[in-house]
Amino acid sequence: MTISNTGSRKALEMVRHLPRVSFENIRDNPGATRRPKKRGHGGKRGGESGRGRSGRGKRDTRPPIGYEGGSTPFYLKIPMFPFYKNLATRRQYMPVSLGRLQHLIDMGRINPEEPIDVTSFVHAGATSINVFDRVYGIHLTDEGADTFVTPVNLEVQWTSELSIATVERSGGVITLGYYDPQSLDILAHPLQFFNRGQPIPRRMIPPKDLVDMYTDPAKRGYLADPERIREDRLLLAQRFGYELPDLTRSGREALYRMRKDPRQIFFGLQPGWAVNLTDKTVLKPLDPELEEFYRT
Repeated sequence: MTISNTGSRKALEMVRHLPRVSFENIRDNPGATRRPKKRGHGGKRGGESGRGRSGRGKRDTRPPIGYEGGSTPFYLKIPMFPFYKNLATRRQYMPVSLGRLQHLIDMGRINPEEPIDVTSFVHAGATSINVFDRVYGIHLTDEGADTFVTPVNLEVQWTSELSIATVERSGGVITLGYYDPQSLDILAHPLQFFNRGQPIPRRMIPPKDLVDMYTDPAKRGYLADPERIREDRLLLAQRFGYELPDLTRSGREALYRMRKDPRQIFFGLQPGWAVNLTDKTVLKPLDPELEEFYRT
């Protein structure tokens, strides 16, 4: 084989004349290793071995991790942050996004031709309600607001301004309604309640700290003035830049007019009525005193 490259030819000639690689001619590069420094019995630099004279540091009896000297504990030096204030009694709301609601409607799990409340969400598998975990209802989040297009009559317990605008832009209505723990448990698990054979109780009014929210027309509270809600619907449409659909021409005017009484738990069932699932009948009180009690 002829090698025309001069550099390659010189390299091959050099390899031919070099000795074979063995343990006798392998060594480290100059400066790669150094002799270890001799120390005393204590290690490091000898003498006191860097630990100093007598004391706690020399005898390795240091305090445990987290120990602080002085007389003031750390939890008194650091100012209190009220993030966990009233955590044991804080109300919780189960989140359900607009995208999740649209998916359940598309899958046929929720019927948009009927009013949607806590019962619809629980039966569709969107969430679960356990009142013993301080759960007070559904929180409708604005995730998926750009994909929600179905007009619905919706009732939730907590939501945002963008979620309200998304539902109304699609031609629907939304209401914020309060349920006390007993009423919410009945609404979330109606079959268990009907099997007891008890009359439907009255829904309690919201506590003092929630009255402002459920009477606010901007949040579509169920205790707000309907006329002020209509005015705020127009203001919200102007703020978000969409044309508010006419509910009277949508063909769903009867659906949108369906609203619960402030003391009512179920759509179509008044307080004081008892549902018999075996006979498929509804029992109504005939005593005037009972009628007056459940009416007020």
